Amino acid sequence: MKLIYSLIIICSLVYGTQAQNVGINTTNPQQALHMAGTSATIRVEGLDATNNSYNGGDTEPDGDLTNNTYPLYVDDAGDFTLELKTIYGSEEVDAFDDTSLPTSTATLLATSSTGEVTVDVFTYSITVPRATVLEVKYGMSYDIFLDNTYAIITDNLARRIQTHVVVTGDTREYATASKSYSSGTSNSVAGPFYNSGTAYISLPSAGAYDITIQGRVSSNTKASGGGTTSKATYVEFATHNDFLFMRLY
Repeated sequence: MKLIYSLIIICSLVYGTQAQNVGINTTNPQQALHMAGTSATIRVEGLDATNNSYNGGDTEPDGDLTNNTYPLYVDDAGDFTLELKTIYGSEEVDAFDDTSLPTSTATLLATSSTGEVTVDVFTYSITVPRATVLEVKYGMSYDIFLDNTYAIITDNLARRIQTHVVVTGDTREYATASKSYSSGTSNSVAGPFYNSGTAYISLPSAGAYDITIQGRVSSNTKASGGGTTSKATYVEFATHNDFLFMRLY
């Protein structure tokens, strides 16, 4: 009997030092864990709808759970999780304080040759280790006046207020939103107004990126002698409650 026990122990030690992979339904595992079989599956009860708040469970009125699947992610520790973590989320807090932004105002002069002006309202810098996709959602508030004395616009001519997102190395403008503003009486409303947008942006390689929300003010009208002329406009961005949400896939 002692001889049998000794043989079992020796065999176990040999297996432990030589067999680096574990196989289920296979005697020739090719990875650290190899589950063979065309219908093989894995169940982790810590990720199910009962035990995990990030699993939404049944959202179908007929109770059919067959199509209710949720993405599974891996965090920095290598743990599986259903939680897709954000890199920036303002939640219920005002995302932008206009008093601390590098540029929170845009002034379009009547003498402008282009009829528009663009400013960087907010920039967030990130560094990614690989190519990835960035999701951006924002809501930007603003007020509109004739000039920085906060005079109300009364000329009954339209101005366009646009917001969008730009990324380092990419000339495209993402999540573009715009509104046209026109005012013709002394009691006209100057704001607040809101633009909001959502975009999924491809970051093509590892490296550093600046994610910038820009504001653009434009106004071109026909001049009496031909051509176009700009109408003076003053816009203050981020003057009220704003939100920003960003995450990587």
